[in-house]
Amino acid sequence: MKRVLVISSSFREFSNSDGLAQEFIQGARENNNTVEYISLAGQEIKFCTGCFTCQSTEECVFEDDASRIVKRMATADVLVFATPIYYFEMSGQMKTLLDRTLPIYEKNYKFKEVYLLATAIEEGDEVFNATKEGFLGWIKCFEGAELKGTIFAGGLNEAGEINSHPARKEAYEMGRSIS
Repeated sequence: MKRVLVISSSFREFSNSDGLAQEFIQGARENNNTVEYISLAGQEIKFCTGCFTCQSTEECVFEDDASRIVKRMATADVLVFATPIYYFEMSGQMKTLLDRTLPIYEKNYKFKEVYLLATAIEEGDEVFNATKEGFLGWIKCFEGAELKGTIFAGGLNEAGEINSHPARKEAYEMGRSIS
C-alpha cells in the first residue's frame, strides 16, 4: 500500500484533465492505496521569487497554500499531476506550484514515482512532448524520482468530453497498477 497524492491543476469545472485524475484515483484506491486529492482551483499560490531562504530554513517565506501542498508532496510515495495543456505546456498554476517545491529540493522527500496525466484540444505527439519535457526537467531535480507513466488525451475541447475517451480507462488501469 502506498500513499498517493493526486494534484489536479485545471480551474475548469468538470475538466477533462480532472476526469483523468478521478479515474486514476478510483483505480489506485481499489488497489488499497491511500489517496489524497488536491485541486489547485481556489488555492493561493504565489510565485517563487528565488530568494533561496528555504534552502537554509526548509520553509518558504510565503505563507500560502503552496507551502501546505509542498509538505504533502514531500510525504507521499507517489505523485500524480493532472493538467490541461495550453500552448504546448502544462498549466501555469501547475508550473508555479512546481517552482515552489524548492524547500524540499535536496531535502527529505519520500516520492520516487511520478505520473503525468494531460489533456488538450489539439491532438498529436508534438502537443504532449513539450509538456512532458518540461515536466521531466522538474523530475530530474529530485534524485531517485522517476516518471513512471504518462497519459495524453488530445482532441478534447468541451468539459466532460473525457467521459467517452479511451484514455479514461487507461488512467483507471494506471491507478490500479500502483502497489
